[in-house]
Amino acid sequence: MLKFTAAKIIMLGLLLLPYQASNATENYNLPLLNDGTSSIVSLDAEYRLGRNWARILRGQAPMLDDPITYQYLEDLLWRLLPNSQVQDRRLELFVLANPSFNAFAVPGGVIGVHGGLIQAAESEGELASVIAHELAHLSQRHYAQRLEEERRNRPLMLAGVLAGILVAAADTQGGMAVLSSTMGATTQNQLAFSRRNEQEADRVGMQTLVNTGIDPHTMPQMFTRLQRTYQFYGQRPPEFLLTHPVTESRIADSLNRASQMPRPQHSTTGIEFSLIKARMDVQFADSADAALRVFRNALEANATAYNRYGLMLAAIANNDFPLAERTRTEMPASLRQHPYVELSRAEALLKSERPADAEAATRNLLSLYPGSRPVRSLHARALRSNGKLNEALREYKSLTRTYPTDALLWFQLAETEGLAGNTLGVHEARIEYFMLTAQLDRALKQIEYARKAKGLPPAASSRLDQREQEAIALRQEMKAQF
Repeated sequence: MLKFTAAKIIMLGLLLLPYQASNATENYNLPLLNDGTSSIVSLDAEYRLGRNWARILRGQAPMLDDPITYQYLEDLLWRLLPNSQVQDRRLELFVLANPSFNAFAVPGGVIGVHGGLIQAAESEGELASVIAHELAHLSQRHYAQRLEEERRNRPLMLAGVLAGILVAAADTQGGMAVLSSTMGATTQNQLAFSRRNEQEADRVGMQTLVNTGIDPHTMPQMFTRLQRTYQFYGQRPPEFLLTHPVTESRIADSLNRASQMPRPQHSTTGIEFSLIKARMDVQFADSADAALRVFRNALEANATAYNRYGLMLAAIANNDFPLAERTRTEMPASLRQHPYVELSRAEALLKSERPADAEAATRNLLSLYPGSRPVRSLHARALRSNGKLNEALREYKSLTRTYPTDALLWFQLAETEGLAGNTLGVHEARIEYFMLTAQLDRALKQIEYARKAKGLPPAASSRLDQREQEAIALRQEMKAQF
């Protein structure tokens, strides 16, 4: 049985301490010109390894079920990507429901952002600087560079590196334990190697910022902010500071480099970052009551878009829907009509058990933003809540065709198929969900259940046969990789 438990992952990480310290979420040098690492690990092999690891990540780490925040980060990623040195642009973004400030890049184009990183940043540029840094690790193929040094230990070594990232993503405390032990066991030579590659990622990432029209000074600003935060953690710093060591010399180097680069003439940043930051501050607040108190006091002191939207979200979290609506109506028209605010109003309508109104609101938004992922997702939810199951099924099926690796969409589709009484549809959606979350034995079990359905159409039987073959082949592949 293929099963990846936290205990096994931690043990694997601890077995690989000397290497993991300098690799735990990225690392390693040299431009991609005349890339010699392809003889060790091809780009295609990296891609398959990364995407299979992503299946484990989906099954082990809590994903942030917030299409609005996901869409914002994906838009930011795709603003940066064309201006980066990344050649293989088959990227997949993961947003984790984790309040620690961390980000990581994994071979094969997997980019992970913890929700807490948005909280740590004070501007979109600071957030973008971290993402640009991680893109640089991918473009320079730092994982593959390390494999060049230690060919004989390659399979176990890389599995250990990925295990360390997974533990940090799924279990903040466990991740700290593994990574802290790793740092203690690292040799000075390996630390120096890590620093060289961190500097390389800083340099390449900063150029990506400039090419995108983002102030390069936001990178040293973010470093300084993270370093100041370090003192509050004592002997247990967050994963990002363990795996991306921020030193005075590194800050000075980035400041010097930024001073030699042009600053953008005009800022392209809107209010979206402030609104998303408010979403994360409510999401990770100690309690809904605490968030409400903070934003109520903040709005009385300063009527910013961040404070207005934050109070609206905090009121929704507290089920105080009259306050949420009053806060929305008192917003300036430009903010009140922002799609994030309109989507949050639809979320409030759903939560207050007004599905017909929620459906009408999302249908209106759909006419304005027909291709919007968060609008389509919320519209599907509204249709289901309003009892329009066939329409909801059409929307969820369309979404899964457009975003086939979104496990949460397959989960929602399975739930909707169940409400509609479509047993075969439930099994097929669950098969996809289990395949995407590395629960391959459970996927095979669902295939077995589906075959027992009476009057199974030949086309469905053929689909099940194909998925069974794919699940068995994937299980063998992942056993060999991990």
